[in-house]
Amino acid sequence: MPLVSPRISRRRALRALVAVLAVLCALVWWLRPFGRPEVTGGITISTGVQTGVYHRYGQLLEQALAEDVPGVRVRLKPSEGSQQNLQRVAAGEADFTVATADAVAKYRVDRKPGAERLRGLARLYDDYVQLVVPAGSPVQSARDLRGKRVAVGQDGSGVRLISERLLTAASLDPDRDITPVAIGIDTMPAELEAGRIDAFFWSGGLPTNAVRELSERFEIRLVQLGDLVEALQAGGSPARYYRAAVMPQDAYARARNTSAVSTVAVPNLLVTREDTGAELTEQFTRTVILSRDEIGREVHAAQLVDLRTAIYTDPLQLHEGAGRYYRSVKP
Repeated sequence: MPLVSPRISRRRALRALVAVLAVLCALVWWLRPFGRPEVTGGITISTGVQTGVYHRYGQLLEQALAEDVPGVRVRLKPSEGSQQNLQRVAAGEADFTVATADAVAKYRVDRKPGAERLRGLARLYDDYVQLVVPAGSPVQSARDLRGKRVAVGQDGSGVRLISERLLTAASLDPDRDITPVAIGIDTMPAELEAGRIDAFFWSGGLPTNAVRELSERFEIRLVQLGDLVEALQAGGSPARYYRAAVMPQDAYARARNTSAVSTVAVPNLLVTREDTGAELTEQFTRTVILSRDEIGREVHAAQLVDLRTAIYTDPLQLHEGAGRYYRSVKP
């Protein structure tokens, strides 16, 4: 019986080893979620005031990203709101943020620094404009705010932007016909409760916890703003992102409203820069869409994030990575 050549034996062993390694590599690749390469590093998300919806959404999104993209470290950076958020992302001080579509449009129309670098990842949920007064207030519309002390939002907020437009639509000068108070939702409720302001504007998802908690300890009422929609929409390009909307009576069950309240709504956009990596933005977008229900248990507005409409990030061009994700899940 002839002996097997040692050279042939080694060759066969080498081939077998190569085959086994190939199978193992394929198996490891298959076991990785979707075969995605690992993304690592750190990112900053600019959120909003710490008692607002933006910040809570950011906290829950941070938790979801820790599970889906564990190699990425997330830092949350509170802000005054949409306008400051856009400035931070455009300047490279933050990587992702949420901002209202009207604030994005204004940032672009005003040709603010870095406006051309902004890109959209997703259309999220709509903010509802809320004009809150004590239950016994005589104010029945924004026109009745003349001579009142009104909280209109901080300088860098989307609330400031829309409150001034609403006051103008109501034929009021935001600087002269009211006493404007530049504070945010973190202090508005306490100031109203203490009688130091007569009303406050807020723009956020429904319900906003700060408003809900105020309604549970102090009698409030929400004032309709639906009579201003037509005049508001006539205000130019950014104003076209406003739409007529209705806040259900049970949005704030303890508020002293006897029916639904007509108001104005504006969509929120998830925003980044064009130079943010495509792989990172693809995975970030995936997490936003897939975590909708989990985040929505606490931030109810997030339940309205819809894959069918998320792709429409007007007035921003969709980021390459986000577009890649939407194409991957297209039926």
